[in-house]
Amino acid sequence: MRLLMIMLTLMGVSAGIAANKYDNPDTLVVARDGTGEFRNVSDAIEVCRAFMTYHKVIYVKKGTYKEKVIVPSWLDNIEILGEDAESTIITYDDHANIRMQGTEQGMGTFRTYTIKIEGDNITLKNITIENNAPRMGQAVALHTEGDRLTFINCRFLGNQDTVYTGKAGTRLYFQNCYIEGTTDFIFGPSTAWFEDCTIKSKINSFVTAASTPKDIKYGYIFNHCRLIADEGAKQVHLGRPWRPYAYTLFMNCELGAHIVPAGWHNWGNKDNEQTARYLEYNNTGAGASQANRVAWSRQLTKKEAAAITKEEVFDLTSSWKP
Repeated sequence: MRLLMIMLTLMGVSAGIAANKYDNPDTLVVARDGTGEFRNVSDAIEVCRAFMTYHKVIYVKKGTYKEKVIVPSWLDNIEILGEDAESTIITYDDHANIRMQGTEQGMGTFRTYTIKIEGDNITLKNITIENNAPRMGQAVALHTEGDRLTFINCRFLGNQDTVYTGKAGTRLYFQNCYIEGTTDFIFGPSTAWFEDCTIKSKINSFVTAASTPKDIKYGYIFNHCRLIADEGAKQVHLGRPWRPYAYTLFMNCELGAHIVPAGWHNWGNKDNEQTARYLEYNNTGAGASQANRVAWSRQLTKKEAAAITKEEVFDLTSSWKP
């Protein structure tokens, strides 16, 4: 009798797993007004099956969703699709100097994210990710750790440290995105390609702070991007090296008058000038002149630039080609 009860229990558990209505490629709908299956993005992520072999879409209706979102490492093949990029907003307001409960210690940069993506093969499309904390320290909107991540027609809003590409060897692709911030607002060690993006500086500061490892061939590549600025921002550097071998390339970009003639900064360390890989090619606009660029940056030749393609840059460990 006891054996029979155990068998019936196990059969019931198995039936419950098989009956999970979310274990399929159907679209999940999120809506703050209650017209979807879920009212929060995190709740929709929570029901997704681990290590899915199919593509799962989480469709997010227009609205403002105040939540810290994590896409965990055991999820892949997920697409978070907003109804409209400007009016579908995930927002939070943590910053580095908020005290952690029960301590005198601030939470630090890397806990401040609005959305953190740990899984691979994740796509965000037509959505705004915002950190709307006051200017009281670092405040990350997007924090990435997964590989083969794609961002299409998204907006990333914040101040210092808006986009953190947080893991070396991972590959990210941004297409037709808008990214704004104050200081070092695109930073980290990942390999990331930005295509047809608008990059807006809100104050006099630095656009990028790459920390590309020495043994990684490519870091940040901006192609056909437009660099603009708020009216008060008139002295902006293209980048400074967070780590000595930082790699950043701007090619075929429009650089506004807010970009300083020197272009690049050594972060107060002359030794960085021997190792940082700062490159430009075929840029236009008032900030593109090479006449007074720092001597330790370099203008690519036409042949060198032609060799830098998405296929070349992303073919690190697999055949993924966004």
